Amino acid sequence: MVSSAVTTAAIAAITPLVATAFSPQVQVARPSTTLGASYLESLSETPGNVVPTQYKNYLDSLASAQAAPAVAAPAAAAPVAAAESTSSESTGFCHVPFEYFHFDNLASKGPRPVCDWGTPQDWSRKLADDGVFRAGTWYCSEGGWESPNGKGVTEVFYMVEGHGMLGDSDGTKHYFGPGDMVIIPKGHTGRWDVNTPIHKVWAVNAHENVEESGPIIRVQVDHYKDFSPECLTDTSANDPLYGNTGSVASASSTFYDVGPTKVGVWTSEPGSFEVASGVRQWFHMLEGTMFITDSSDGTSKRCVAGDTVMLPAGWSGYVDVVEPTKKVFTVAL
Repeated sequence: MVSSAVTTAAIAAITPLVATAFSPQVQVARPSTTLGASYLESLSETPGNVVPTQYKNYLDSLASAQAAPAVAAPAAAAPVAAAESTSSESTGFCHVPFEYFHFDNLASKGPRPVCDWGTPQDWSRKLADDGVFRAGTWYCSEGGWESPNGKGVTEVFYMVEGHGMLGDSDGTKHYFGPGDMVIIPKGHTGRWDVNTPIHKVWAVNAHENVEESGPIIRVQVDHYKDFSPECLTDTSANDPLYGNTGSVASASSTFYDVGPTKVGVWTSEPGSFEVASGVRQWFHMLEGTMFITDSSDGTSKRCVAGDTVMLPAGWSGYVDVVEPTKKVFTVAL
């Protein structure tokens, strides 16, 4: 028969082991940026160098938003290279990566002077401006305001982040979110509501006349689902941006074509073609990789997802599509 002393000793010996086995383990907190980066790395065969810069910046912005007040001034950022010149002395076109539009690189415009809810504040940065056609980015915190004065330009923007609503003068509401293209025609009146902080990249055509017909000028929203392959048609022989892409298969959809402004989505399979006289255009890369080469000096720019490009009227050169590419565009005639 086992003595009580032996039993007591055995229990004492195993007690720490039982406690360790069933006690909760200490979990090390990790910021959302690290979690997101780890997830993206897990999808790659080459860990440690796989997070695309634009996605990492997006994840960084989420972590910053969790730690900062709802409306916070941008933190100081390291210098970012200026947008490449559009003058003929340079490359003939303007190209910037998404980092150029990162929140930390935007200039604060302060609180909006008039609003009826929230405390909307603006941040922005310009990309290029030829006097009629210009482009840039805009960030705004939550709030709403009336827009009773007719818009002086036609604006087109691609939603990077956030949710909002644009109302027409008769109260019709147009909701939009990430991945959507929004068109505000010249002369539009109505209302703005920023429901969650908005970050957009935009292009503006300051054409002379109001081109919309009818008593009410309406906003148009085209959703990301409208950019799917089944919504596009083969335009290789009559390309809206480059005229003719030859043997390179391209497809597109022009979902707004009023007066001197065209808006749509363009895709292409890999291949190369020459552009003799391109239209004045802005585009934002969604997928793929392509190179644009200026025929005047041979300078070439690599364009990937997140990049924004402006090309002047009559631009000539070469387009080399390396990977299947998709981009949204605006043409200013």
